[in-house]
Amino acid sequence: MSAARRCGPPRALAGLFVWHLKNTGIRQVPCQFVHLCRVANNRLITFQYFNFLKRMYVTQYNKDLSQRAKPKSDSVASPFCDLQQLDQEKKVIHKIRPISPVHQPLSKTSNRNELREMKSAAETEDSVTRVRAESKEDRQWKEMKLRLDDLPGILARLSKIKLTALVVSTASAGFAMAPVPFDPTCFLLASLGTGLASCAANSINQFFEVPFDSNMNRTKNRPLVRGQISPLLAVCFAASCGVPGITLLTLGVNPLTGALGAFNIFLYTCCYTPMKRMSIANTWVGAVVGAIPPVMGWTAATGSLDAGALLLGGILYSWQFPHFNALSWGLREDYSRGGYCMMSVTHPGLCRRVALRHCLALIGLSTVAPVLDITTWTFPIISLPINLYISYLGFRFYRDADRSSSRKLFFCSLWHLPMLLLVMFTCKKSFLEKEDKGDPLGESHGRAMEIRLP
Repeated sequence: MSAARRCGPPRALAGLFVWHLKNTGIRQVPCQFVHLCRVANNRLITFQYFNFLKRMYVTQYNKDLSQRAKPKSDSVASPFCDLQQLDQEKKVIHKIRPISPVHQPLSKTSNRNELREMKSAAETEDSVTRVRAESKEDRQWKEMKLRLDDLPGILARLSKIKLTALVVSTASAGFAMAPVPFDPTCFLLASLGTGLASCAANSINQFFEVPFDSNMNRTKNRPLVRGQISPLLAVCFAASCGVPGITLLTLGVNPLTGALGAFNIFLYTCCYTPMKRMSIANTWVGAVVGAIPPVMGWTAATGSLDAGALLLGGILYSWQFPHFNALSWGLREDYSRGGYCMMSVTHPGLCRRVALRHCLALIGLSTVAPVLDITTWTFPIISLPINLYISYLGFRFYRDADRSSSRKLFFCSLWHLPMLLLVMFTCKKSFLEKEDKGDPLGESHGRAMEIRLP
């Protein structure tokens, strides 16, 4: 009994405390929370048990802090429906009609200005709608169909008609510089055969470079890249140009010129084209390819490979380095994407040095022409200003190494070559002067005529 009496008062006090705790609620928040922690059967309070007591206290004595579940919506819209709605909203084009002007006592000039503004606004809206419709049509895939009306233009781009025209013009310059009487029939046959050989070489070059041209902005619109013609048609066109061209040069002109034409096609398609992805030596091989056409013109006229032919080839050889190096300097990103190994990409310092060296070499080659008795001494004097100017631009390109200097050098090279060849032709020594000096040119010309005959 004594033990029960001793335990009775503490139990009664505990019950009163719990009753008081329920009635007071939130008023004595800190005291109640500390009491709950102390009377928890004298257990060791851990961090997890502390969080448990905190959650129990919140749910029991503070009903406002209890979580409330948010009811779900009845229907969940799929994302595809939203995308369809967005597409429909984009397709709908709202055309705002011009509002008729309010009749107010305004001047005639103000009314005219308002009418002009409304007309211009309507025109801009119509143009915007047309552009949107065209851009949507461009994004859609279309099958490229070959039309007969477009075939000549496609074949012209396949054969690089501008480059072919440059090749024919340099061959014509070589023919005109030959110290023999002018033969118009032979000139036409040589020009036609050289042009056909150039078309064949350019077509085969584009056939091999289709996967690489598609990565370059400069060449991504070529016919084979865009699929305007099939590769089989391109090869057939190259064969239909190459075989008659070489046959014409061999039988109609002379075998030496035909052999040079066939060698040039082989050098361009089988050496220069694959070397563009292997070594920077492709630039030197390409310069040799560009130097052969004037030599072909000389051999077509004379039937022999003389020092004058080599001089013309040397001028074209040196001219191509400032021309192409300046062009490739502005296309370094394109050549990198295409995977081509160019001096401007891998060896930029060498690219600028080589361009400057060959600009200066043009001055020396112009001086050699009267020494070889091809031109008079007025040629190096007259050609000195244009040679000095291109050398100055080559030095600017070497020093500055920027796009501005490279563009100036490139555009200068476009007019420098035809002007230099024109000055060289005007300063050419006449055929009669050489006969007076006792040059046995008639015999060599006779031998050339014998070689030309089949």
